[in-house]
Amino acid sequence: MGQDFWTYFWVVGTFGTYIAIAVWARASSTDDFYVAGHDVHPTVNGMATAADWMSAASFLSMAGLIAFLGYGGSVYLMGWTGGYVLLALLLAPFLREFGKFTVPDFVGDRYYSTTARLIAVICALFVSFTYIAGQMKGVGVAFSGFLGVEFNTGIMVGMGIVFIYAVLGGMKGITYTQVAQYCVLIFAYTVPAVFISLIVTGNPIPQLGFISDVRGEDISMLGKLN
Repeated sequence: MGQDFWTYFWVVGTFGTYIAIAVWARASSTDDFYVAGHDVHPTVNGMATAADWMSAASFLSMAGLIAFLGYGGSVYLMGWTGGYVLLALLLAPFLREFGKFTVPDFVGDRYYSTTARLIAVICALFVSFTYIAGQMKGVGVAFSGFLGVEFNTGIMVGMGIVFIYAVLGGMKGITYTQVAQYCVLIFAYTVPAVFISLIVTGNPIPQLGFISDVRGEDISMLGKLN
């Protein structure tokens, strides 16, 4: 069994799992499509939200920016993360309180303004397009590399898989597939970080590895990266 076999095994197995979860959690009502049936545990919801942050736009695009721009590229990561935190703290909790499903509906009702609603729609479209462009670029790069197909074909394959589990499960199915994605991404992030820290500094904890001295040198890892 060669490299191609294992590549297809993990790709098909991973997305097969996502589709199986979508079938298991398939939507049975409009509530399942909009608000996941109101029965998702906060911890599960948090895992799904974290997976959304750690998606292709972060896992590939942000990593690529930092790799090409160096230490200074981390400002993009901080802005990306900071915006997510502000959204979670200042906007998301109030959607349910106001009984709204979309940000423009909430903003329009909160400020009693059709103009505010229109501005929110424009902002939402702009942000969504920017985000989806990054996502689709990541999907195309990943699938074309894994499956050995054209970039555009990779995008179509990825979109087809997302379409299947989104249509089957609605918000409920997407939430649980995001939880599975969270587990995969945490593993993919953590294992290399642990071994890189162990090899470079001898410390298996990456966070402590940053302030530990590089093997054979009298300088911390963070100091050498800067």
